[in-house]
Amino acid sequence: MTTAKKPNYTLPIIVMFFLFAMISFVTGFQNPFGVILKEQLGLSALQSQLGNAANFIAYAFMGLPAGMILQKKGYKFSAIAAVLVGLVGVVLMFISSMLEGNDTIFTVYLGGAFVAGFSMCMLNTVVNPMLNTLGGGGKTGNQLLQFGGATNSLAATICPVLVGYLMGGTLKGLTLGAARPALYVAMGIFLLALIVLILSKLPEPILEEMKRGGKKVEKPTLAGALKFRHYVGGVVAIFLYVGIEVGIPNMANLYMTNELGMDTTVAGTLVGAYWFLMLVGRLLGGAVGGVVSSKAMLTTVATVALCLILGAILMEPTMVNVPIIDVQAPVNIMLLVLCGLCTSVMWGGIFNLAAEGLGKYTAVASGFFMVMVCGGGILPLIQGAVADASNYLASYWVLFIAVAYLLYYAVIGSRVTRRDASAKEIAEEVKEGITVED
Repeated sequence: MTTAKKPNYTLPIIVMFFLFAMISFVTGFQNPFGVILKEQLGLSALQSQLGNAANFIAYAFMGLPAGMILQKKGYKFSAIAAVLVGLVGVVLMFISSMLEGNDTIFTVYLGGAFVAGFSMCMLNTVVNPMLNTLGGGGKTGNQLLQFGGATNSLAATICPVLVGYLMGGTLKGLTLGAARPALYVAMGIFLLALIVLILSKLPEPILEEMKRGGKKVEKPTLAGALKFRHYVGGVVAIFLYVGIEVGIPNMANLYMTNELGMDTTVAGTLVGAYWFLMLVGRLLGGAVGGVVSSKAMLTTVATVALCLILGAILMEPTMVNVPIIDVQAPVNIMLLVLCGLCTSVMWGGIFNLAAEGLGKYTAVASGFFMVMVCGGGILPLIQGAVADASNYLASYWVLFIAVAYLLYYAVIGSRVTRRDASAKEIAEEVKEGITVED
């Protein structure tokens, strides 16, 4: 039986924002925990980053399965499954803090980080299309994605501060046990999210469309999604974007500490400023997202980012005073830090543009999108190879080319030339609150 009623999606939107924050909070564990394990287990710098790598690699393995689960079981089931998987991952990391034997501790920890990465991928597969759908796509969908991204950035800021506080002022004698309170917090968050999700009612537009069509409905496949040219362009764009977002601060940190010999505390503060500006940018993006299109937003920030990166590459590293945080830094670094305002809104804009008109292919397309998050591990490697062959600033030509593609995608590549017939109907029914009752 089909009934129509005016919806109130405040609770589902809040739940999605909460899940967005969880993604960043749990992912953010890997860097400070890597520092702790390096001290506790005597790891090399490369080994200390394997937890972070495990998180990103998990996306490559789980992206497509996550999309298939979303397509077959819907948003609520997928979100609950993701939270349960994440809880297992955090529990494994907690168990590793109680074990003895370096190899055993490290193996169990990496297993936990990898499983947590599965969860983060599954959550990303749910929250991005869900927020876009709740906003009915277009400007409102982009606005919700930007606000969701702001909660993500806020959690990214809180996590290292929390773990850093637990670490104290020295690394000497530090063990993973010191960070157990942070893991208690994470487990509590997952349990709270699980309860909220079980009690919440989320719209299921994809399942609704499949129910109405019955056996006549074509089963959405990745091959079908890849027939949408603007989506394929968006897949490439998201791969490059994640590499840009990660590569800018990572290489800046190496440039400041290794080439310029700057104090590590000052360098870390400046890198932190980049992430803080991402938070500011996402809040601003959410504020204007209801009146500014994703295309206009992405075009603007990509253009500005190109200018900032080009300036950072070509200018001499003249020291300037940094306002508010009261330190001195090369003007090149200041330009790169300002890129945080630009990268802040790129994810939501790209996803919004790429998902336009996909209709019943949205779920499987979202899963493949998550596979492309592995760009956050691959592009910085390419950038690092260029830095080894030349210098740190020259490596930013890699990111300059990547941002240039994002500008191309915003202006030309995102044009929708093909639409799924069910796309408009699904968006309209979500707005009107049409549901199918068993």
